[in-house]
Amino acid sequence: MAAERNPLLEDFVFPPFDVIEPKHIRPAFRSLLAKLESDLVELETTVEPTWPKLVEPLEKIIDRLSVVWGIVNHLNSVKDSPELRSAIEEVQPGKVEFQLRLGQSKPIYNAFRAIRESSDWEALSDARKRIVEAQIKEAVLNGVSLEDNKREYFNEIQQELEKLSQKFEENILDSTKQFEKLITDKKDIEGLPATALAMAAEMALSKGHKDATAENGPWVLTLDAPSYRSVMQHAQNRSLREEVYRSYVARASSGDYNNTPIIAQILKLKLEKAKLLGYNNYAEVSMEMKMATINKAEELIENLRSASWNAAIRDMEDLENLAKAEDAIEANDLKQWDINFWGERLRELKYDINEEELRPFFSLPKVINGLFNLAKMLFEIDVEPADGLAPVWNEDVKFYCVKDSLGIPIAYFYFDPYARPSEKRGGAWMDVVLGRGRTFSRDDASPRLPIAHIVCNQTPPMGDKPSLMTFREVEAVFHEFGHALQHMLTKQDESLVSGTRGIEWDAVELPSQFMENWCYQRDTLMSIAKHYETGESLPEETCLKLLLARTFRAGSLMLRQLRYASVDLELHTKYIPDGSETIYDIDQRVGRRTNVIPLLPEDKFLCSFSHIFADKYAAGYYSYQWAEVLSYDAFSAFEEAGLDNVKAVKELGHKFRETILAVGGGKSPDQVFVEFRGREPSPEAMLRYTGLSPVTAEA
Repeated sequence: MAAERNPLLEDFVFPPFDVIEPKHIRPAFRSLLAKLESDLVELETTVEPTWPKLVEPLEKIIDRLSVVWGIVNHLNSVKDSPELRSAIEEVQPGKVEFQLRLGQSKPIYNAFRAIRESSDWEALSDARKRIVEAQIKEAVLNGVSLEDNKREYFNEIQQELEKLSQKFEENILDSTKQFEKLITDKKDIEGLPATALAMAAEMALSKGHKDATAENGPWVLTLDAPSYRSVMQHAQNRSLREEVYRSYVARASSGDYNNTPIIAQILKLKLEKAKLLGYNNYAEVSMEMKMATINKAEELIENLRSASWNAAIRDMEDLENLAKAEDAIEANDLKQWDINFWGERLRELKYDINEEELRPFFSLPKVINGLFNLAKMLFEIDVEPADGLAPVWNEDVKFYCVKDSLGIPIAYFYFDPYARPSEKRGGAWMDVVLGRGRTFSRDDASPRLPIAHIVCNQTPPMGDKPSLMTFREVEAVFHEFGHALQHMLTKQDESLVSGTRGIEWDAVELPSQFMENWCYQRDTLMSIAKHYETGESLPEETCLKLLLARTFRAGSLMLRQLRYASVDLELHTKYIPDGSETIYDIDQRVGRRTNVIPLLPEDKFLCSFSHIFADKYAAGYYSYQWAEVLSYDAFSAFEEAGLDNVKAVKELGHKFRETILAVGGGKSPDQVFVEFRGREPSPEAMLRYTGLSPVTAEA
């Protein structure tokens, strides 16, 4: 009988997501790693310091592993199950071992050094020079220069870090799922909007409460983002808000899912890894592959903090005065669980905008349509539905083809929009399925086309209503689409620097934050804000209020981000394992400088801070602010040209596409920015858009 074919190992154009099961993972990786090991041995024995004899075979090895692991990792994020976890746990050590073996290959490292030292060096393109430089630097950071016993210990650390990060993410998902609040009395959830009640009733139905309805309950609240945010912003019941808030900031901090020891171990191992490589702390290692230095990042954070502090104090005074006037709190008694609730009330009062009443104007189909029209106008592309062309992992997932102005396909992407608390991790992200590259051509003429995932966690459709979005959810879709554009519109044929690859990490948020700015541009806003039933446009005065409300509580929102950026840098520069300061002491200390209202002593937010403990933002969370300076400045170029001047906007859109979106990691981000903007970046636009006082921040 013929052996069963393994979908993970097939030569696919689009991954067969519909048939991949956990049982395929172990045999696929056994076979894949054996094949890659023999490819690597062959490369090491035949390597020469030339592109065809070094880089092309290396690209194939790197790509094969990253594509197959990427598929498995993606399913882990959107289709979690015990079987999937256990398969990943089993194959991960082998995968890490191979990556280390590849990253520490002396023959490959020496061949790259030989290219850099050869007489042909100056003749190489910018992109090829950047690849060589990056490969040499990465090899050193991967431990290529360590002696045997040190390298062995380095590899043990890497293995352990991968395991810990995986466990960290699982604990967040499990502890988030664990919280359920059953409510049977309608007055306990007064203030909650219809969408939240419908969602809570659907959750109750799924938990076996057969007769649950949005109108009469019972209702089940969770810590999943749409449910949590609704409670924080709208529940009049203060003790309910307190209970949900306390549960949220304590996720994954106790019992079976406690991430506290995992964080301590991750930080300890990262510090040991840094010291093995000859650095004082992990932040120094992190900055090797970034635009900033530790000092520059700290300087930016402090400049923004001081620009935001007084505005944030005024924000809190305004909230407190409103809450007191409503007899909701005593003097000086505003708590963390009051901030979003009274923030919403104040916004409604000040701008006469109710986020929930706006939802019918932001239905997912119309928002997506407006976003694609904007992309067509700016970048001369058509985004067309291509459902059925590629297999998907859930019936809600949409598939699209991106075509150039001649109608030729240049990229594809999947869009998985809705929250699925039982199996999908929180947040929103863009990830790579396949990168563009000449080496992977199927016809020896045209490069392989890029494919991306865009994943969000927004409110699902209810009954016959489409997904009706909050403005924050609209921004999230624009943000992730910005990341996808950089991956999909790259013109870079060298796969190691195509799309978002090879770009210094503190510049990767530029296109995503740039796209968010368009949500606040009147014509774009009016094009996406159409009532889902009547098709009527958002009233002009509401549109203007929404644009005015952009700077509402900007100081507080900036400080929130700066707390994350600061605590991240502090933990990766100053934390001493088993020292006198715990991770929570450091967070509290940072909190005193970034939070006008003190953090709860029992705030364990760090236990769910997956950006830095289970993703690539360790000692790099400041990148959001660093890139924000760049993105606001880039957007201000369009303002200067005149946002209502279609010809000028199209010309600038073309220039943005040809520089920031097309070049990938083929040039340094500061060089690419200057090519687009004609000068160095300035923080002036960021401070103007956020309404904060001027400071001398640099990027």
